[in-house]
Amino acid sequence: MKFTKMHGAGNDFVLFNGLEEKIDDYGKLALQVCHRHFSVGGDGIMVVEKSDIADVKMIYFNSDGSQGEMCGNGIRCFSKFVYDNKIVNKETFTVETLAGIQNIWLEVENKEVKFVKVKMSKPVFEPKEIPVVCEGEKVIEKCVEIDGKEVVFSTVFLGVPHTVIFVEDINAIDINGLGSKMEKHSIFPKKTNVNFVEVKDRSHIHVYTWERGAGRTLACGTGCCSSVVLGNILNKLDHKVKVQAEGGVIEVEIQDNFEVFMKGKATTICVGEFVNF
Repeated sequence: MKFTKMHGAGNDFVLFNGLEEKIDDYGKLALQVCHRHFSVGGDGIMVVEKSDIADVKMIYFNSDGSQGEMCGNGIRCFSKFVYDNKIVNKETFTVETLAGIQNIWLEVENKEVKFVKVKMSKPVFEPKEIPVVCEGEKVIEKCVEIDGKEVVFSTVFLGVPHTVIFVEDINAIDINGLGSKMEKHSIFPKKTNVNFVEVKDRSHIHVYTWERGAGRTLACGTGCCSSVVLGNILNKLDHKVKVQAEGGVIEVEIQDNFEVFMKGKATTICVGEFVNF
């Protein structure tokens, strides 16, 4: 099976053209392909499929074999992949995902994709829709006890559920320990992604992410967007924010009525043939 490995801000994926390759079990493929010692390695896989409602369809599976509704860094890579491989022959197009149809704009120079801009799904704040077992209309600055300590968090659904914890010093936080415990806490029936955010100023933040189904990743596009959305609600951030993830930079803009736009790079690492499936 032919594959392309790509990354967006260090969040890496293995992509397949499902229009040419027959794949019977996406979850099994993700488990095998994403292993970092015995295979290609990646945070997840994406497969191109035909869409009846958009220009193309993106199938996304996490490295643990679970299916994800959407992936912000992933869809940037996916968009460059379908353009580079002439599956989509235009610079503005739509992608069908389980989180809805995503609008894509490519910035192309000399036939090379430099940046990808994505109009994200609108944020959903109602606890039962995220879902979170929590009272109130929004999950904003709620408290939960982890290992005997009170953790203040906010949660939103932006294609996938994201929990955001604002911290004073991001380097002093046990990202993996606290992230994994928050992900699987009983108040999140479908688990949650966890983002730790240090505000540098109103237009600049650092975000470290523990992803549901993938663990610690170098970046998460939907997580960066969720962090800006919740920072905006809490009056910590402006509408345009530069987000520094562990693996790179993403630009996020919040427009009227919480229209969310994300812009960043997508990089092809290598192409090859997977022979051990």
